[in-house]
Amino acid sequence: MSQYKFDTKMVHSGYQVEPTTKSVTPPLYLTNAYQFDDSQFAQELFELKQGGNIYTRLQNPTNDILEARVADLDGGVGALSFASGHAAIFNTMINLASEGDEVVASNAIYGGAINMLGVTLKRLGITVKFVDPDDLNAWEANISEKTRALFFEVVGNPNANVADIEAICKIGRRHGIPVIADSTFTTPYLCRPIEFGADFVIHSATKFLGGHSTVMGGIVVDSGNFVFKGNERFPLYNEPDQSYHGIVFADLGPTAFISRLRALITRDLGACLSPFNAFMLLQGIETLSLRMQRHCENADKVVAFLASNDSVSFINYPSLPDSPYKALADKYLPNGVGSVFTFGLKGGKETGRKFIDSLQLLKHVANVGDVRSLVIHPATTTHSQLSAEQLKAAGISEETVRLSIGLEDTEDIIADLDQAIKKAVK
Repeated sequence: MSQYKFDTKMVHSGYQVEPTTKSVTPPLYLTNAYQFDDSQFAQELFELKQGGNIYTRLQNPTNDILEARVADLDGGVGALSFASGHAAIFNTMINLASEGDEVVASNAIYGGAINMLGVTLKRLGITVKFVDPDDLNAWEANISEKTRALFFEVVGNPNANVADIEAICKIGRRHGIPVIADSTFTTPYLCRPIEFGADFVIHSATKFLGGHSTVMGGIVVDSGNFVFKGNERFPLYNEPDQSYHGIVFADLGPTAFISRLRALITRDLGACLSPFNAFMLLQGIETLSLRMQRHCENADKVVAFLASNDSVSFINYPSLPDSPYKALADKYLPNGVGSVFTFGLKGGKETGRKFIDSLQLLKHVANVGDVRSLVIHPATTTHSQLSAEQLKAAGISEETVRLSIGLEDTEDIIADLDQAIKKAVK
């Protein structure tokens, strides 16, 4: 659907009317197995010589539609869905790195991801070096001959820092290292990292893509631009794979990464997305641009209210004139900077607690990207696994409160924030 624009693709990409039932909407295929044409066809499927459905752990027709749609929206050659955004990150990492390898990652990311990368991957023998995403020299300085990937969030969790996508991608390209951009907070509507050089894009579809706090899901999009063939950093792709009769994945060209991720990593670890969840995510994506526009509009108005409130000590929102990320936001996020950001109240931690406990409309939950407005205290919840040093490096203080602004009437959101602030600082 390359001739169509974004809003058309989000409704139609990946699906043609099913020939048997003529269903206009993508069907939900609740099946785990598929009948093979004959023995020879089955053998060729398992040898990756033939395309087709084998088992729903590897692919499913409903999931295929979701993957094709998100790949099209992001400008990639293919995508693969997972049971969660966390699974998408983990599977991507071990599709690139093995014991003894290294990854360089931003320290301004979701706390659970820092724990997974810094603790769980470490147990597997993969070392992750965390850097300040704004310090381009730090990215360069932490690259070694063992580095297999660079990883960052386009808009960081929780403080809404904006990564210099193009600059980081140039560093990766200079060293022959793929760059992974987590675009969960931005979605393809606000930013398409592949256009700025990213090799792979990750989404926690649980958030804005689904948009309604109903199902979990993760998606990895392959740009098809990273060349594994002949790259000495990646013997996994250039040496015959014993589990697939000696296939050399680098020989698959633009689809090498996504093919290996599906055929080998997902086959062995099994973190596949439920077809039902894929069906629900497709429903969410059909209204993605409309929701993201409203999310951004509402967030702008809420930020304006907070900026005028004398009880507010700081706001981390990248489109503010005095934000250190204003220029990057203008460059990478012309349609809006999203609706997840942080702020603080004068009075510190206890005032922040009182504020959260006084809210009536906003929901106190460990999620973002919902049609509902949400609130949480990162230091004691989403980023509580981090040490004091890690929290400081990520710019998270005891008074930091994270908001995810939803689609309610802005006057109601602001009224709830106002009454909660007054109670907290009284």
